[in-house]
Amino acid sequence: MSREQRGPNEKLGTVLALAGISNAGLARRVNDLGAQRGLTLRYDKTSVARWVSKGMVPQGAAPHLIAAAIGQKLGRPVPLHEIGLADADPAPEVGLAFPRDVGQAVKSATELYRLDLAGRRAGSGGIWQSLAGSFAVSAYATPASRWLITPADSSVAREANSADGSGAPLKVGHSDVQKLREAAEDARRWDSKYGGGDWRSSMVPECLRVEAAPLLLGAYSDEVGRALFGASAELTRLAGWMAFDTGQQEAAQRYYIQALRLARAAADVPLGGYVLASMSLQATYRGFGDEGVDLAQAALERNRGLATARTMSFFRLVEARAHARASDAQAAGAALKAAEGWLERSREGDNDPSWLGFYSYDRFAADAAECYRDLKAPRQVRRFTEQALSKPTEEFVRSHGLRLVVSAVAELESGNLDAACEQGVRAVEVAGRISSARTTEYVKDLLHRLEPYGDEPRVVELRERARPLLMAPA
Repeated sequence: MSREQRGPNEKLGTVLALAGISNAGLARRVNDLGAQRGLTLRYDKTSVARWVSKGMVPQGAAPHLIAAAIGQKLGRPVPLHEIGLADADPAPEVGLAFPRDVGQAVKSATELYRLDLAGRRAGSGGIWQSLAGSFAVSAYATPASRWLITPADSSVAREANSADGSGAPLKVGHSDVQKLREAAEDARRWDSKYGGGDWRSSMVPECLRVEAAPLLLGAYSDEVGRALFGASAELTRLAGWMAFDTGQQEAAQRYYIQALRLARAAADVPLGGYVLASMSLQATYRGFGDEGVDLAQAALERNRGLATARTMSFFRLVEARAHARASDAQAAGAALKAAEGWLERSREGDNDPSWLGFYSYDRFAADAAECYRDLKAPRQVRRFTEQALSKPTEEFVRSHGLRLVVSAVAELESGNLDAACEQGVRAVEVAGRISSARTTEYVKDLLHRLEPYGDEPRVVELRERARPLLMAPA
């Protein structure tokens, strides 16, 4: 369905020409993006011609999909007003801003929290369905540069004008902040064990809306406010990580940007670095290795002399992942060596942040194996994967599953088909116990690599075992 504007949509025509997209090409891209979110769209070149020449405005998610399709080609976010569709259903810019003012930062974050819940209640992915495919790594440029220039706000004390329903301003204390920190700790544990899509993990956006937002809009001293912003930043980063794990890249990006802004208000530079490292991992996973390097190095530079040795080790490890994806073996090797050196210098009594509890030599070895997988060095992959799998744990189930897939790839590239299938079967068994689109994608990649051996009995068996996992709804 469409409704008509007055006259041609010259803005859309101009941007299409700038992007070098034909009418048929845009229709195909919009249909494909819709299919990724379970929408059956049948636009063609005639549909696009009507949008441009007659000013017809497509309904539902289509305007946002049009912006996303053009944005992918241009390599940057494309707002609806730029393509003459600003009067379509609103939504799209929430969460992308990195305000300089603390009050505006609170507004930006709480708007995102409310929007996410609305999306979940609307069904079929809600607002995130409308934003399908709108991830753009360039959206991280301004947040990263502003954080680098000013990693801490001068004051965050706030006098609230709103009330909690009783007529009295909501006064925030340390006990309120502690509840958020405990919620973050519980969420980290569930996420590692059951995946970002598990229902217990998905309560994080609800916690942000119901618990964190009213506190951020309340009244607090500078001291309490710093702690509040830090706890809210942790939860917001977690929401982004879980969205990333379940394949909602556009939602993850918005959460990460707001988490970085909240970390700045908290004056917590290591936490800001951790958010940047998360951004780097997402960029690397999406194939933007160079940008991943930039984000990881931003985290490193601001934390020299501030973060603990273990924290610096993790940041260097994330940098190595990005270098490896960018096919820079020398830089990846140097970053891995530095990461291992920092880890060896860490001590049990160091004041490591609670959010780094997952990071040990096992995790270092697992990521080192993935670096060498990207660099096509199967011997090194095998060596580090053996170390990563030496201590299987029920606490980090998803990580164990990912390591098994990486091990299977290494065995395959070494010519050991039986061993690759054996590890693949174990990985599928683990993946079936968690809710993680990322783990499923790893399994899909393994099956794709096995296609040349499709008639081998062990490959057939693995494919059959993986079938329920691959057919499960996203």
